Amino acid sequence: MSRESLKTEFLARAGWGEATRRPLASDASARAYERLTAPDCRSAMLMDAPRERGEDVRPFLALTLWLRSAGFSAPEILAEAADDGLLLIEDLGDDLYARVCAAEPAQEAPLYARAVDLLADLHRETPPLALPAAGETFEVAPYDAATLRREAELVTGWYLPGPVSADLAAEYAALVDAACAPVAGARDCLVLRDYHAENLLWLPGRPGSAAVGLLDYQDALRGHAAYDLVSLLEDARRDTSPALREAMLARYIARAAPADPEAFRAAYAALGAQRNLKIVGIFARLCRRDGKPGYLRLIPRVWAHLMRDLEHPALAGLGRFVAAHVPPPEPAQLARIEAARG
Repeated sequence: MSRESLKTEFLARAGWGEATRRPLASDASARAYERLTAPDCRSAMLMDAPRERGEDVRPFLALTLWLRSAGFSAPEILAEAADDGLLLIEDLGDDLYARVCAAEPAQEAPLYARAVDLLADLHRETPPLALPAAGETFEVAPYDAATLRREAELVTGWYLPGPVSADLAAEYAALVDAACAPVAGARDCLVLRDYHAENLLWLPGRPGSAAVGLLDYQDALRGHAAYDLVSLLEDARRDTSPALREAMLARYIARAAPADPEAFRAAYAALGAQRNLKIVGIFARLCRRDGKPGYLRLIPRVWAHLMRDLEHPALAGLGRFVAAHVPPPEPAQLARIEAARG
């Protein structure tokens, strides 16, 4: 059966067969979304995540149910066909944080404050070890040293201009391990991993943390509380000011009350460096492997975040390596990556 036929049958079974369908802009994944509008003006979202393209809706299902049970605004699941990679979910609207902040700059600080408060609330919840999903059990894996290292190695695998020698790769891996050692054993909270302004929706009619709608958390892991704060404040897609970043970092520390605030700031810098190295590699890979050169224009912003993170004294060794071996995203370097597009 064709993909379109699967979707048509699924929607008919769910009672949405008469709805009009409008595709939404795709992201960096293989998932696709459509907004459905029923004849009675109700709306919903169709998530199309083909298993043959490496997608699996079960983690999203499991984590959605857990988040909703804890009072967070993940979208309600209206119907599911997990084996076919199809979900019908609540439509949380179009008020992405990025859009609201662009249209109403005065709203930026209040919106970010609410998103920071959500993280503090989320981090008070004991993260799940395993969750049921469509008749199976989904394990919430740890964000361990091997995962942190593997992600950071994306920059050497896809961004550097030439092959990396075994010795250089080993040196880099050891530096990443050392930088991440203070955070690699953390299992304190659920890390959503893509917690940023284009995955958060403003829902002002809902109270407290429920005013922040959540998207794109299916890759969540158990890890350190600083990771999602970095994701929010060191956004790859929109500028955040030094004043906003410092105010929101201080707000999180005040609300979450980590035992050692300075150690938390060091963890924030370490995970910021790891995440930004990963993103530089991912954006280069999206161009070279997937033929999506538009992501290259985002790398300079990510690079600026990386440079700030590497100023932390605990990251001096990793900073020296980056300065010596990872070229900044100047036009010639980005042109080389685009020229390698396959």
